[in-house]
Amino acid sequence: MLQYRALPRQVIYGVSFSDFKSRELGLDTREVFDALVDDLNVRYMRLSSHWTLVEPQKDVYDFDTLDYQIRGLEKVGGKAIVTLGRRQPGWPECHVPEWAVSMSTADRNTAILDLITTTVERYKDSSAVEYWQVENEPFLAAFAYDQCGELDTDFLQNEIDLVHSLDPSRKVAVTDSGNIGMWKDAYALGDVFGTSLYRYFWTPDIGMFESRIPAAFYRAKYNVVRWWYGYKPAFLIELALEPWLTQKIVDTDIDVQVSRMTIPMFETSLQAATRVGFERQYLWGAEWWYYMHKNAHPEYWEYAKKLFVQ
Repeated sequence: MLQYRALPRQVIYGVSFSDFKSRELGLDTREVFDALVDDLNVRYMRLSSHWTLVEPQKDVYDFDTLDYQIRGLEKVGGKAIVTLGRRQPGWPECHVPEWAVSMSTADRNTAILDLITTTVERYKDSSAVEYWQVENEPFLAAFAYDQCGELDTDFLQNEIDLVHSLDPSRKVAVTDSGNIGMWKDAYALGDVFGTSLYRYFWTPDIGMFESRIPAAFYRAKYNVVRWWYGYKPAFLIELALEPWLTQKIVDTDIDVQVSRMTIPMFETSLQAATRVGFERQYLWGAEWWYYMHKNAHPEYWEYAKKLFVQ
């Protein structure tokens, strides 16, 4: 019997955070991370392990930045969802180091499994790691197809099975798009489900437009997959709170950025997400708030401070 999802009494906020995004904005990753933990009081993070940064050369690993983030969360009792695999949060979605680009699919898949093994083994004893996430929105085939190609569902299952075998104590999250994803495949595969919510978009042909998908649509989709596959922890793992751009942020005028994510838009997105009904929500754009703070627009950072009151 379908049960209508009740709205949470209180939303618990976290952020998605990555070294890749911080570097792209010309920021010091440790400085941004420390500001999120110490100034904003963020205690829940989804962390990335971009292949291009973690294994820049074959079998040569650089975990310094991720080590810093994991240790930082351990110190304050924070919790992390660590994303594993080739497809990570942030364009171009599938991040492959130069040394692996020309590999055969079989050899590249072996290298990805080796990367996952090394990452899980390194952090599975950390008190900060709450869940593993395998790939990012792998069933969103229409987005970044040129970078990612066809989804190999058998290999995705192999990745999930590997993580379970390496760390049986933790659940594995699989994510799907909130706006256009069907949810059933991601929900069925994972022990934990995560989805996204993007409200404001911009294209050269249309200009600025707002998604009007009602909260009831998300709640109905959740009710269906929960009824079919049973209860699983579920989060809004990517709530967009930065502007939708067609080029890099650093190549876009500040005034344009502000116009595509005003404070009223910021607030409306948060309100819409609350009505969707997920009690834990990971906000997307924390690096951008800090970037704007350093570029004479502290209003986003100051607004976010109100969300993470301990």
